[in-house]
Amino acid sequence: MSKHSKRYRALQEKVNRTQAYAPSEALALVKTTANAKFDETVEVHLRMGVDPRYADQQVRGVVTLPGGTGRTVRILVFANPEGQALATAAGADYVGAEDLGARIEKGWTDFDIVLATPDMMRVVGKLGRVLGPRGLMPSPKTGTILPAEDLPRVIDEARLGRVEFRVDKTSNIHVPIGKASFDEQKLLKNLAALMEAIVAARPATIKGIYIQRATLSSTMGPGVKVDVAAASALKPDNF
Repeated sequence: MSKHSKRYRALQEKVNRTQAYAPSEALALVKTTANAKFDETVEVHLRMGVDPRYADQQVRGVVTLPGGTGRTVRILVFANPEGQALATAAGADYVGAEDLGARIEKGWTDFDIVLATPDMMRVVGKLGRVLGPRGLMPSPKTGTILPAEDLPRVIDEARLGRVEFRVDKTSNIHVPIGKASFDEQKLLKNLAALMEAIVAARPATIKGIYIQRATLSSTMGPGVKVDVAAASALKPDNF
């Protein structure tokens, strides 16, 4: 059984583990406990009241965080020559077709987002073994399979702070909402945008409690419980 460091235990003492904090209080506390030697990522962790084994209880989508994510993303695009020209002009990092597929089949994964036009799924479909476990497989549900004319827009959104949320097999959702160096208002607006999108993605078949627990943390810091009702009621236009 692993033991936490002295530093981590000291940070834990600053957090009341039985209290569900208001979103603004929780973010302020997360910023206080993010004292590593690098700019830590602030993460949202949600325990969902869904059973991901059933297709009608999936929670998945994308949202553009108004304050950005604070990280540089490497964008790879599969497209035909016309789409490749559009993606290159929009600033995609890697653009191609079969040539990129061959590199990925050999284990190359130095990218963060994969976009593909529908005609390229004949190439991308063979890469599920590599892309799937990393959460990089393009999907219509996340808007990563799209017409060539939409590539510039989605590439711009990815640069600005487009993130994907998806319930995992343990019924949890984990999403970054920025860096600890962000001011509290920017983080709060990002949290509001994410929560609004997740609330809107509620499956129609869910009858019980949809979001059971919400926690905020930094990369190296302790978890801070958040009042679920208050977090769910956040609206980005209010900030």
